[in-house]
Amino acid sequence: MEQSLGPVADRRRARRSGVILEHGVLLARVRPGHQAAVIDISASGTLIETARRLLPGSIIELHLETMHERVAIRGRVLRCSVMTVLASGICYHGAVRFEHSLHWLAEAMR
Repeated sequence: MEQSLGPVADRRRARRSGVILEHGVLLARVRPGHQAAVIDISASGTLIETARRLLPGSIIELHLETMHERVAIRGRVLRCSVMTVLASGICYHGAVRFEHSLHWLAEAMR
């Protein structure tokens, strides 16, 4: 007999958006220059897709570009998992919690 654990609590600190028109992030790179796609983002963290595996617990520097600015922010990789396996390579999804809040993003998503 299966037991229900009840509703899962949402542990997110801030509202997330996966819509470019809301968050405005056009380009993301993981230093030293590996491309990343923003799946969703909030003022406190992001979920990105990359061809490089991110080591959970490690600190990374993420470069974000909008139409009006470029931002470099450090964050801790919370988790990383294989999303897709293709003949051309592997795609990973990595969750990153920023060291500092992106206040401009919180304002933009209000």
